[in-house]
Amino acid sequence: MTVTTLRNRPVVHGGDRSLRSESGIALIISLMAMLFMMALGSVLMLSTATETKIANNFRNSSEALYAADAGLERSMDDLLTISDWNSMLSGGATSAFIDGAPGNRTLADGTTLNLNEVLAFANCQALSCSTADYIAVTNERPWGVNNPRWQLFAYGPLDNMIPTSSINSPFYVVVMVGDDPSENDGDPLKDGAVVANPGSGVMALRAEVFGPRGVHKTVELTIARTDTTELERGYTGQRGQDEQNRRARKAAVQTPGGAALQNQSLTTTAGGIS
Repeated sequence: MTVTTLRNRPVVHGGDRSLRSESGIALIISLMAMLFMMALGSVLMLSTATETKIANNFRNSSEALYAADAGLERSMDDLLTISDWNSMLSGGATSAFIDGAPGNRTLADGTTLNLNEVLAFANCQALSCSTADYIAVTNERPWGVNNPRWQLFAYGPLDNMIPTSSINSPFYVVVMVGDDPSENDGDPLKDGAVVANPGSGVMALRAEVFGPRGVHKTVELTIARTDTTELERGYTGQRGQDEQNRRARKAAVQTPGGAALQNQSLTTTAGGIS
């Protein structure tokens, strides 16, 4: 009997595997789904944060405008107690609403505000002004020697405006006074003569408000003296980027809670405003 021994034969365990096996595809799909959901969540978080910032900026902008209006109203009350307007135009008389000598102030968000620099920037758009800068003709100040020479009149935190401490606001208010540029006497530190000058008895007020995140609003108001104890309002105009935007849309400048404001020309006659 012949016995045949089979040696060195390859043995295949488990059978043949297909080259197109789908094993592990579920894990890949799950990972892709997770990445998609993470990306979607990130977009939603960024969108929510952006909307929150937009809402905060709008609130701060509106509050700053109201603060400027409050500063002007307070300043006009103090103006009624000062008979000599030349003392204000020369910087000698101020409102009762001040928080010390002009200088650096620390705002609620920790930033520093220098009142002297605020005043200089209003007068010549620089941190300091020379005599030539005061009378320079620019787009902002086209009246030359009759350019208003702004003087600090009222300034302080909005919280301090009411003694009862009922205001809780991070804004700082600065109000300046200046001679009306319609005068032609060439002396912005004095009110013009009653008969010879069309700007006699007229003064300009400028309120600037500073707040968190660089919020800054400027409002100007023209007032006129009459033969009564009241002050006649001229025109109020919000300046800065907001006004430029409204002008671009050919819309009137607005004040909070009021109707559209239009510029008005004021002329003075004996006994009041005509």
